[in-house]
Amino acid sequence: SGVENGSRMADRWRWSRQQVFTMVAMSSVNFSSMICYSILAPFFPSEARRKGVSQTIIGLIFGWYALCVLLVSLLLGKYIVQIGAKFMIISGIFVSAVCTMLFGLLDRTSSGMPFILLCFLVRSVNAVGFAAAVTSSFAILAKVFPNNIATVMGCVEVFTGLGLILGPPLGGWLYQSFGFEIPFIALGCLLFAMVPFNIYESESSFLRLCSCVRILLICFALFTLSSGLGFLDATLALFAVDKFSMSSGSVGLLMMGLSLPYGAASPVFGFFSDKFPHLRRWMMVTGGMITAMGFCLLGPVPVLHVTSHLWLTVLMLVLIGFSLCLTGIPSFAEMLVSAHELGLPENLSTLGLVSGLFSAVWSAGMFFGPVVGGYVAQQVNFQSASGVQGGITFIAVSIIYAIYHL
Repeated sequence: SGVENGSRMADRWRWSRQQVFTMVAMSSVNFSSMICYSILAPFFPSEARRKGVSQTIIGLIFGWYALCVLLVSLLLGKYIVQIGAKFMIISGIFVSAVCTMLFGLLDRTSSGMPFILLCFLVRSVNAVGFAAAVTSSFAILAKVFPNNIATVMGCVEVFTGLGLILGPPLGGWLYQSFGFEIPFIALGCLLFAMVPFNIYESESSFLRLCSCVRILLICFALFTLSSGLGFLDATLALFAVDKFSMSSGSVGLLMMGLSLPYGAASPVFGFFSDKFPHLRRWMMVTGGMITAMGFCLLGPVPVLHVTSHLWLTVLMLVLIGFSLCLTGIPSFAEMLVSAHELGLPENLSTLGLVSGLFSAVWSAGMFFGPVVGGYVAQQVNFQSASGVQGGITFIAVSIIYAIYHL
């Protein structure tokens, strides 16, 4: 009856104390992790260039972090039951916090190869901690909120977006006011938090998970999204400085055009993803198309013969922020549904596999974007590299549309 349906809906959205605590804890993990990750973008490319580092190597430094997260996420997702989600979060946050503060001391090293090698070393270890915290947080959320995971993921992404919003302007301001070290030391302290949880054992297989064509297509779409973010991390600051003569602090504010709409729209798209699951594919395709258009006009691409303006750059960043959210938020829930349809059990082991694969694919794009995009930007220009990124995204969503709707 209607009364019974209403009662079931009310129970679905009534959270227990454990669920509230989980939500607060996981939101804190994602917020602190992302604010420490995003402080690099406004000023590190310029600082590295003063240390004699080329734009290609700068892109590699950004991308290397993501490559390490990719490899570690797959491993941790497979063994989350054996390692323990509680231990993974606590140890991951601690390692990431220490490495964030150590990175702030790298300006004291010699220019050239010593600086480059230490950047790679510290970023590698930091990536291990980040992967442990994020992979286990996704699995815990899916375990504690089995009936409305997309909505919960959307709410948590608000804090992810908030970290991305505050990181660049705060990092740029701290850098301009206090120098290279203080941003990392101050924000690294935010990562010292403890998240206690118990979990249960069971087994599944990555190979079985990856045998699903739908999951592979979603992974391809996620790859293109994260590669776009990684590309912007490594190249947007230098483009803004060279094209619009912006300071590091202003670049940080510019990047809010991307992260602010992402954080604001995440809970809305998460709610609609849970409320109307049949629309998830259309959300992903529509978001991907808008993302592709945004990257092509961000430069803009030379073949369009459109003059570059600051207002156009800001507008495209806002569109990309919304569209990334529109595609990314339904993806995790759709991957879980596909895994269950494949016959994988509804337990923490499967959740660990899906969250590990999600993190790994996202990190693969975050490696590809700054490395390849940084190289193309150095060899040609930012405008063309941005167009290439938009083209990759267009190909991904076109394949998804062709497979699901033709």
